[in-house]
Amino acid sequence: MSSKRVPFYQRRHKHFDQSYRSIQTRYLLKEYAARKTHEQKSDISEEKRIRFAANLADVEEELHSARLLAREHLDRVTIQRMVEEQMALERYTVGESISRAPEILVRLRSHTVWEKMSVRLYFTVQGFPTPVVQWYKNEELISPASEPGKYSIESKYGVHMLEIHRANFDDTATYSAVATNVHGQVSTNAAVVVRRFRGDDEPYPSGILPINLPLPSEVCFTHIDVQFLEKFGVTFGMEGETVTLKCALLITPDLTRLRPRAEWYRDGVLIKDSKWTKISFGEGQAALSFTHLNKDDEGLYTLRIITKGGVTEYSAFMFVRDADALIAGAPGAPMDVKCYDANRDYVIVTWKPPNTASESPVIGYFVDRCEVGTENWVQCNDAPVKICKYPVTGLFEGKSYIFRVRAVNKSGISRPSRVSEAVAALDPVDLDRLQTIHVDGGREIVICQDDLEGDVQIPGPPTNVHASETSKTYVVLSWEPPVPRGKEPLMYFIEKSMVGSGSWQRVNAQVAVRSPRYAVFDLAEGKSYVFRVLSANKHGISEPSEITPPIQAQETIGVPSAPGRVLATRNTKTSVVVQWDKPKHEEDLFGYYIDTSVAGTNHWEPCNHKPIKYNRFVVHGLTTGENYIFRVKAANAVGVSENSQESEAITVQAALTCPSHPYGITLLNCDGHSMTLGWKLPKFSGGSPVLGYYIDKREAHHHNWHEVNSSPVKERIYTVEDLTENSFYEFKVAATNLAGIGLPSDPSEHFMCKAWTMPEPGPAYDLTFCEVRNTSLVLLWKAPVYSGNSPITGYFVDYKEVDSEEWTTANEKQISHCYLKVNDLHGGKTYVFKVRAVNKAGIGKSSDISEPVLIEARPGTKEITADVDEEGNIYLAFDCPEVTEASDFTWCKSCEEITDLDKFNVETTGDSKLYFKNPDKMDLGTYSVAVSDTDGISSSFKMDEKELERLMTLSRDIKNPTIPLKSELAYEMFDKGEVRFWVQAESLSPNASFRFVVNDKEVVNSDRHRIKCDYSNGIIEMLMDQFTIENEGTYTVQIEDGNAKNQSSLVLIGDAFKAVLAEAELQRKEYLRKQGPHFLEYLYWEVTEDCEVLLICKVANTKKETFFKWYKDGSGLEVKELPDLQKGVCQLTIPRLSKKNQGEYKATVSDDRGQDVTTLDISGKVFDDIILAMSRVIGKSASPLKVHCTPEGIRLQCFLKYYADEMKANWYQKESKVSSGEKMKIGGSEEVAWLQICEPTEKDKGKYTFEIFDGKESHKRMIDLSGQDRGKVIGGLPDVVTIMEGKTLNLTCSVFGNPDPEVVWLWNDKKFELNEHYLVSMEHGNVASFTIKGVSSEDSGKYSINVKNKYGGETVDVTVSVYKHGEEMPDIKPSQVGYYGSDPASAKTNGKTP
Repeated sequence: MSSKRVPFYQRRHKHFDQSYRSIQTRYLLKEYAARKTHEQKSDISEEKRIRFAANLADVEEELHSARLLAREHLDRVTIQRMVEEQMALERYTVGESISRAPEILVRLRSHTVWEKMSVRLYFTVQGFPTPVVQWYKNEELISPASEPGKYSIESKYGVHMLEIHRANFDDTATYSAVATNVHGQVSTNAAVVVRRFRGDDEPYPSGILPINLPLPSEVCFTHIDVQFLEKFGVTFGMEGETVTLKCALLITPDLTRLRPRAEWYRDGVLIKDSKWTKISFGEGQAALSFTHLNKDDEGLYTLRIITKGGVTEYSAFMFVRDADALIAGAPGAPMDVKCYDANRDYVIVTWKPPNTASESPVIGYFVDRCEVGTENWVQCNDAPVKICKYPVTGLFEGKSYIFRVRAVNKSGISRPSRVSEAVAALDPVDLDRLQTIHVDGGREIVICQDDLEGDVQIPGPPTNVHASETSKTYVVLSWEPPVPRGKEPLMYFIEKSMVGSGSWQRVNAQVAVRSPRYAVFDLAEGKSYVFRVLSANKHGISEPSEITPPIQAQETIGVPSAPGRVLATRNTKTSVVVQWDKPKHEEDLFGYYIDTSVAGTNHWEPCNHKPIKYNRFVVHGLTTGENYIFRVKAANAVGVSENSQESEAITVQAALTCPSHPYGITLLNCDGHSMTLGWKLPKFSGGSPVLGYYIDKREAHHHNWHEVNSSPVKERIYTVEDLTENSFYEFKVAATNLAGIGLPSDPSEHFMCKAWTMPEPGPAYDLTFCEVRNTSLVLLWKAPVYSGNSPITGYFVDYKEVDSEEWTTANEKQISHCYLKVNDLHGGKTYVFKVRAVNKAGIGKSSDISEPVLIEARPGTKEITADVDEEGNIYLAFDCPEVTEASDFTWCKSCEEITDLDKFNVETTGDSKLYFKNPDKMDLGTYSVAVSDTDGISSSFKMDEKELERLMTLSRDIKNPTIPLKSELAYEMFDKGEVRFWVQAESLSPNASFRFVVNDKEVVNSDRHRIKCDYSNGIIEMLMDQFTIENEGTYTVQIEDGNAKNQSSLVLIGDAFKAVLAEAELQRKEYLRKQGPHFLEYLYWEVTEDCEVLLICKVANTKKETFFKWYKDGSGLEVKELPDLQKGVCQLTIPRLSKKNQGEYKATVSDDRGQDVTTLDISGKVFDDIILAMSRVIGKSASPLKVHCTPEGIRLQCFLKYYADEMKANWYQKESKVSSGEKMKIGGSEEVAWLQICEPTEKDKGKYTFEIFDGKESHKRMIDLSGQDRGKVIGGLPDVVTIMEGKTLNLTCSVFGNPDPEVVWLWNDKKFELNEHYLVSMEHGNVASFTIKGVSSEDSGKYSINVKNKYGGETVDVTVSVYKHGEEMPDIKPSQVGYYGSDPASAKTNGKTP
């Protein structure tokens, strides 16, 4: 028997040589080789040679027989495997052809039977594999073993039956049958009603047992109930974010040995723990976490809780939008990158295109690869590939790779997609070439197909060459390896020929192909080609394969056509259902993209970011009340279709449904024969106003409900007649609207029909809340129906936290109205309330406890606003984004609905406005509004005297308007001394009129007073040519525009007039000056970065004859180059400013039209300011302080661009200012400032600071001389060394310095190159060594070590003499013991440091 074994090289992804040999064969060959070698080296008798030859022949014959037997055995195994594979394929094909989900042919029918009769329920279902059927009673699994003899279950030929023996009243229920197989699940249900012959006595309701009946001691659970307490909703995320989907669960009973299993699905595919997703389940919570969202994660997520009794599941959609593009306008990233058809050096990569709703279309894609274990991404294609598929070649056999894709459009390149799963570059056929043969003794022999093919030198040609895939840009050729192929590694060469050309061209001439596949690029469009393939190994190349039929590079599929008609329908307040007709050709579609736009904006946004495969989609995240349009496009591997036609605009509103159930049924009064009931509004009307209510009743402990009213009741209070006194009743209420009758409420409490006679009032009812904020709310209620023996005088309101037992009274004194604002509540806490009515007899029965309310303002809570419209009408407005078609705005004053149409008017168009017709002080008070068919949205507004006065002022201003002015009357001075008076209104109509009045006299348009109006800009102006002393006075402009009026005045009297007159005269003089050459800008100075001072002025209105001259202190200055007046800028450079440059500088410009002069006095404050400006430039560019060793001691130097004694420069030691003296001297030159420390001692150590002050800030440079030492040699070197030729010389010494010194070795005062002959080392940071290996006479001379740091150093010399073997040792004296200095150049200068 043989079986396949995975070779180790496929598990480890390494190269492997397939030269398998049996152990016996290798042993014999080795023995033969050894004997043959022995015969060549020694003489062996002829008899031994003949015997050895005979033994070798026997061995070869046995080996040949073993090979024949192995081949026969392998052929049998191969034939058996082929038969098994063919049979398995046929079984799979037949199974797939009949596989289908369960389908119910005959459904269950409802039955009504008498007690003690048997009833049978039948249904027929088909499907493959055969569905498994389970029966349920009221959603609880039926187990015949739990009640022996009660149920019988049979299944024959797809017909399934449930028989209930001797049915009793408790068997009345809904029975369901659920059929399930691997392809799906279906169910059917029916009702079984068991009736008694006499219905007088009803049994106890289900779950209620007589007190005298014993309870069973053990409970046998046959069903595990799973409830979702908290669910994840529709989720919106962005690429790169982390998101967690969570559900809180209640599992009953929670049994340790029967733990349920949680499974997560995305679009029906099971999700497992991975790099991107983490699953957790426990402690009543199931969670799915995403570590890094990508668009691949978008889809419908389903949580399935699997128990022994069935499956409970919940689903919601998660949207993942594109991350912000790296380049504006670039497309989103591709997604769903997958690899298939992998081989030794080849793999096909596929992906899905991104949705480009607002970006420009995608023009192509770049595919990147990365070897697993590295971070080196390599781009696979030089030019963008236009389809969503690309064959990647050039992989290295045995290595694993991951891939990613980037999209390209005209704006740029997208972010990369999520990386693919790792794929190994291996030939899957290698596995089929290995066989394992089991022999006696439990041994196994692994044989490769190569061992059975014999000795093959040159391989045969490949077979079955064909095009496995074609596109516009490439053709993928596939073939089968030659048989036999030989033991040597195979390579392939591909040749192509254009049909009709008669010539062949080698495709892969440079790179050999190892995989039996190859992608051929660079084919001419529209041309047909034929191909052939050659095999090759190290022995040679095979004959070519058979020529393929003509192949043309073309797409097998095209871009899909646009989808058909798009229909949008209402779903919820924030979602819409979009459906569309599929395109005509929908083969090979990836799916569809849906885009949306607010109607009229033409701004499209993507609804989904990953293609969906069905033609119906729910678009979430829309704005309630907004109008949207939709479009759809299809996508496949070739591209994205054109957009479909746009849908009709749809307003986002909840779909019309039946109303929710009423609640809070309360008994309000009873006279012994009737009961008055009240209840609360349904929380949701279903999108249509509630038309009425239906009431059902039943007597306590009876099963059947009886209808109370056949026609709907419009009010939420109703009196039920014809009741039996002292009997208990329960009631339920259902609401109805245009969509139908909603679900009934839960049954009420058991109310006893007994007449009320107590003197105190009955309960208040219909407790509702509005204006719930962070610390307060408003409670409203209705007065009791039963008032007792006297009228109701007031109410008390009580409240408490839900978890508390102590009630608190909100009002110390009773209130007479039916509302109360409760303050000082704790935000984030949940409260309940009740109301007690009071009359003369006392406090009556309290109302039912209200439903819990959370004290927290709703997000986005809006309040009532007060304003005035364009006509001057005062109104209150309230905007509710969650309003529906069934919503009503109810306006109240002091919590009483406003019905007085003589004083108020309500208009509702989107938002609601309450208009005041004749506002006065009677309108003061608190106004409120409530919006029905919402989650309790309401607001209030207090109209006090101050607010009313503000609104009435605005109203009067609008009804009696004034022309608003942008600018009051002002004046403006022109060049010639003209004065312009002007005023600007917000707007003026062409019919507006105006006039200027000066000193109570109207001024008309004339040559002296030019008056005009720019109606488009609202500017009215008057221009006066000559402004003289006679023009003093008051200027006024009066404007009329329809009913609106306004005026503006300007007073020019006294000093104000004199200032205007002086300015006018100055402007006239300036005008005259500018008629000839003049200075546009007068002399000013600047300091350059090179510390040069520039005197600059600008001239204008010059010509060739214009003359320019510089002066200092009245004397003309000679300049090297006259300024170019045509450029308009003249400047004088002072290279190094000092006190000798002080004086008055003047520039003149003149010609035949006139002369202009400008002066600048550089002395006093101006000179000081220039020095400070130079100090600012110098201080910012000053070099760090440097230490320079001199014969006198240490000199601290700071190099500057320029230095002068006039600059505010100081030296500091530590915090003390240094004065120049014998110990410390301060000085400098033009480019350096220095501090000389003479004969430094320990006291001179410390931090030194050089400071330059520029008038605003100080520029400092510091150096710390604390604890510093110059570099020095502290021992270890001799003065003279004498050594014989051929020996090794080693010089070692210790060095010291703070900071660590630099060490340099010299030979005859010159540096030399280090090599194998000269070696230098530094150990432990303070031991320096110099080694000469194999010294010769050329190595004689002076060797020096130079040790230095920034505080100084020293040099020590060693004289080395080399003598030859046999000579006497020479007597050499040192030329120099040592010298000190700051560097080697200063060899004879002794350095000092503190």
